[in-house]
Amino acid sequence: MQDVDYLIIGAGALGLTFADTIVRESDATVAIVDRNFRPGGHWNYAYDFVRLHQPSEFYGVESVRLGNATRDQHGWNAGYFELATGEEVLDYFETVMADHLLPSGRVQYFQESDYCGDGRVRHLETGGTTQFQVRKKTVDATYFGTTIPAQHAPSFTVADGVTLIAPNDVSSLWASERDKFQSVCIIGAGKTGMDVGVRLIELGVPGDAIAWVKPRDSWLMNRATLQPGPEFFESTMLAQAQQMQALAEATSARDLFHRLESDGVMLRLDPAIEPEMYHCAIISEGEVALLNQVGRIIRQGRVQSISHSGLNLEQATAAMPENTLFIDCSASAVTRHPQIPIYQDQKITLQIARTCQPAFSAAMIGLIETLSLSDAEKNELCRPLPLPDTPHDYFAIALSNMMNQYIWSRTPQTRDWMMRSRLDGFSQRIAEVTEEDAAAHAILNTFRHNMPVAIANIQKLMTGSG
Repeated sequence: MQDVDYLIIGAGALGLTFADTIVRESDATVAIVDRNFRPGGHWNYAYDFVRLHQPSEFYGVESVRLGNATRDQHGWNAGYFELATGEEVLDYFETVMADHLLPSGRVQYFQESDYCGDGRVRHLETGGTTQFQVRKKTVDATYFGTTIPAQHAPSFTVADGVTLIAPNDVSSLWASERDKFQSVCIIGAGKTGMDVGVRLIELGVPGDAIAWVKPRDSWLMNRATLQPGPEFFESTMLAQAQQMQALAEATSARDLFHRLESDGVMLRLDPAIEPEMYHCAIISEGEVALLNQVGRIIRQGRVQSISHSGLNLEQATAAMPENTLFIDCSASAVTRHPQIPIYQDQKITLQIARTCQPAFSAAMIGLIETLSLSDAEKNELCRPLPLPDTPHDYFAIALSNMMNQYIWSRTPQTRDWMMRSRLDGFSQRIAEVTEEDAAAHAILNTFRHNMPVAIANIQKLMTGSG
């Protein structure tokens, strides 16, 4: 029997970020349990061309910067802050574990192990077990478990002899057998499908040889409006002010997103199609330009089966050349569970507490856990946000996000932490704005003026369908 203050299930971004904050902000001991052979969670199974969708500056643990805070000079992210590759993210998390968490002397790491409940951990290969007496809380960092495309079982049937691959096999297969295929078909409209589309164009696949099955189109956040650093401060804050004004004036979810599109905050791939999906995906205008080279878009519902002659979809059939390479991008990024209290019954369930920022959320949850408060008081300080699916979900997310931000800014411990937080980005800079900074001051005034109106309007619109 071993004593430990916190037993964390999952060594992905959320689990490690929570652990980093607990170790930095308290003298607690931590045990981290994970089924993988190295830290990094789903990044262990990422396709080779994946990159972060948000700037590296906003990702990872609080105490260790990811990347070098440089701006890309070439490609579809040119001019914006770097986006770490999958391998860079994995190397980063290994460094965090080996050089920062373990050397603290207060962290144990149980790799290739499974949590069996009641404080018991079992090694997957040897079967050996370790029993913990958890003095404070068990931390579930797997509640919104990421679906791994490489391990995803498609929901549709595939005829013998049809070539269906995961995104992980795209680069190697195209390099070795590109002459075997006359066309390529991407199945799935989410960010994985977008990544694959960009990769195929980069590999030199002609746009007219690519088909893309898109059951739903998506609204996408413009990466240009989500940049850290002082040089982007005014433009990023302007985008926030524009969102607040749009929330104050919108008459529906559709109207809201059209306003945000006009402001350059939101993007869509086809201006003629009204998106039905919003998943917090982030994209650049450069990526949009590449994806618009795809020659054939199929909008006839989800795939039911694939045969040698083509696709059987919910609403129609679509003929395809017999020697088509199909790429399965239909896995959902996360499992959508209901929001539950973060702190309860000697357990912490890590969830999203700031819009589309999982790392910041886990760090804030860790910080609040170190405060001398009851679970009820901690839950008042940090409410989980729903994971969005449709544009109408934006209202509930925005309202919860504003409530959290408001209370954090008025609680000394959380406010002071945000002022120095790498993952926060702008709290300190906002506090430093004076009337002499005319442009920034005007932007902040617009934001603050529209906030109460936006809250009232959101509450009204949430009762309708939008």
